[in-house]
Amino acid sequence: MKIKDHFLTGESFDLESTAINGILKTSPVPANLAPYYESKDYISHHQDSGSIKEKVYKILQKINLNYKRNIVAAEIPAKGKILDYGCGAGEFIKYVQKDFTAFGFEPNEAARNAAVTKSGEKAIISDLSDIQDESLNAITLWHVFEHIENQKEMLHLFRNKLRQDGVLIVAVPNPGSFDAHKYKEFWAAWDVPRHLYHFTRSGMTNLMESEKWKVVKVKPLLLDSFYISMLSEKYKKSSLFWLKGAVIGAISNFKASKNGEFSSLIYIIRKNEKIDF
Repeated sequence: MKIKDHFLTGESFDLESTAINGILKTSPVPANLAPYYESKDYISHHQDSGSIKEKVYKILQKINLNYKRNIVAAEIPAKGKILDYGCGAGEFIKYVQKDFTAFGFEPNEAARNAAVTKSGEKAIISDLSDIQDESLNAITLWHVFEHIENQKEMLHLFRNKLRQDGVLIVAVPNPGSFDAHKYKEFWAAWDVPRHLYHFTRSGMTNLMESEKWKVVKVKPLLLDSFYISMLSEKYKKSSLFWLKGAVIGAISNFKASKNGEFSSLIYIIRKNEKIDF
C-alpha cells in the first residue's frame, strides 16, 4: 500500500513487510529525515497561546499524563528512577517529577530546549552513556519507538540501563485498529516517513521475543482514537472533520473494548527472565 505524507510534503511511500511477522516498514527511508520534522506543528503545544482550543488541549493532556503516570506507578517503586526516551517538549517529565526521579532524552533541538525550560537543565540528558548500567526502574517511549530505525540496537541499550526488575513501556499506533481499517491510506497514524515502523499487537510481541523481552501487559491510549480520527478526516478534506472524527474515534474505542485493538497501545515489557517483583 502506498501512503502519502499528508502532514508535510505530499510525498508517497510504500509499506513493506519485514522479517518479523506483524511489522511493516516505511520505504524508502529518506537519507536525511530531519527536514520531515521541520514544522512548528510537529512539536506542538509547548507554548501557551491562551486560545480555547489550547485550553481544551491542556485539559485532555493532563488527563493523558495522569493516566500514563498511573501506569508507570503500578509497575515500579515510589521515587523510582525513570528515563523518558524521546521526551519531546518535556511534559511527561515535568508531570512526574514529584513522584519519581525522572530524566528525559530528546534529540530534536527545538523540543529539547522546550523540555529544559519546563523541567530544568539537569533533568534533560544529552548522552545516554551518562546513565549508569542497571540503574533505571523504567524507560518510557510515548509514541517514539516507531521513529527509531536502529530498534534492535536501542533495545540492547535499554536492557543494559534497566535494573533486572525494570520495565520498558512503549506506546505505538496500532494498524490493527478499527480507525486504521476505516481510513486506510488516509490514517493519520501512518505518519510516513517519520514513522519508520508500524506494529500490530503480534508484531510487537514477536519483536520483543526475538530480542529476549516479554510483553507482560497491553493497555489502551483511549484519547488517541479521537485525535487520529479527526486528523484523518482532515486529511480527507472532510467538512466538520472534528465531528466525524469524534464519532469514528468513539466507534473505534467501542469495538476495541471487545477485541483489544485500540488505536494506540501501550506495551508493558520486561526482560525475558523470571522476575519476582
